[in-house]
Amino acid sequence: MAEPKHRWSKTVTEHSDALDLKKDVFSDHDPKAIARSLKRSAEASHRRKAEPYRSAMSMLTFYINRAGDNLEPAQRKVLEAAKGELRELFHRPPARASGQGLAL
Repeated sequence: MAEPKHRWSKTVTEHSDALDLKKDVFSDHDPKAIARSLKRSAEASHRRKAEPYRSAMSMLTFYINRAGDNLEPAQRKVLEAAKGELRELFHRPPARASGQGLAL
């Protein structure tokens, strides 16, 4: 029987040194709920090295990137929407459109 692969990204997500995340937070289907949970975790953490917004956004981006092709398209859309919700919760401007302002 083959041993299961070590999933270091899962370990980071579950046992982050910076944030104590709600179990299965990234499985939620409500972007607002995901953003609120990340915000609560980031603001409550005394171990994080960056400001709460950066820590929360970094964890969300890390999860999206590490999930890669294994992430269902519908859930990827929810998580991308959670980024926008997180920006709103922290009173940050919306993300700029990619490629905007680039001279070719």
